[in-house]
Amino acid sequence: MTTTDSLPNYLDSVPTALPLIDTHTHFDAPVFDNDRVVQAAKAYARGVRHLVLVGYLHRHFERLYQTQQSLTLAQQNNTARSSFSLNPDSDQSASYPQAHIALGLHPFYIEQHSEAHLASMAKMLTTQRPIAIGEIGLDTYTDAMKQPEVFAKQQRFFNAQLDMAVEHQLPVMLHIRKAHAEALAIVKDHDFDAHKLGGIAHSFSGGEQEAKAFVKLGFKLGVTGQVSNPNAKKLRRAIQAAVDSYGLECLVLETDCPDMTPIMCQNTAHNQSALGQSPDDGWDTAAGTNRNVPANLPWVLASLSELLEVDTTTLATQLWQNSCTALQNSFSA
Repeated sequence: MTTTDSLPNYLDSVPTALPLIDTHTHFDAPVFDNDRVVQAAKAYARGVRHLVLVGYLHRHFERLYQTQQSLTLAQQNNTARSSFSLNPDSDQSASYPQAHIALGLHPFYIEQHSEAHLASMAKMLTTQRPIAIGEIGLDTYTDAMKQPEVFAKQQRFFNAQLDMAVEHQLPVMLHIRKAHAEALAIVKDHDFDAHKLGGIAHSFSGGEQEAKAFVKLGFKLGVTGQVSNPNAKKLRRAIQAAVDSYGLECLVLETDCPDMTPIMCQNTAHNQSALGQSPDDGWDTAAGTNRNVPANLPWVLASLSELLEVDTTTLATQLWQNSCTALQNSFSA
């Protein structure tokens, strides 16, 4: 899907828009540069009122703030045009989700991170306070990342960023792939308390017991478009098990765009993760993927509603509150 493609026609059949929070996006990625404002307006029209721009590489931190500013300016400009319109019957204004920023050094890119990046990030937290620390955690998806020295560096950076979260009293967004036991051990041994500070196990991919373990520690489980795939049986069982034990209060929604496209929104047979495929690690040249967009979030809601057999209005209301809790923020609708 190119950056100028419109959304598929079937998205017009999405149920009545309900207020939603997209708790995890990479909407600052270059793959959105040609139509970011258009896609933001479409997201708002489908109920997305807030979205979080999540950091992963230090060199892209400034891009997060530039993207946030561009959406703010677009809203201000459209509001001004609407206010001075000579035709009172015309609606020239578009609305956009409010963008929030999380700062973090992603474990997948651990070899690109340095101690200087940690120090710079720590300084930024005092002058440009984000909504959360993330995405941070552990990742042993590839053989290279399982190497002792590489994994030890991941653990060191994970602990250092948990330290920052405690110091600044901020929630964290966890990225964990094939390292759930190790991540659980670090969080349990650390001073970070998700019950008090909030937190999300982003794009949760563990099993039933791991899901319940993270929720017990105070984390919400981030549910992406993967839940729409009936073949994602492990994930769907884990979500159901967590809800059976802890109720609907344990979940939040996220697109993780441009990744994790809901199955009904895919237009090619290939939907592998774009993570790490781009030379700039920004998804701008990742091939063979279906670009996910924030406007797809209602499909995540609909799929979760079907899985849990809970009506979408009830579920959306609870998920909004869950997001406020997880990110320690009283979001306005």
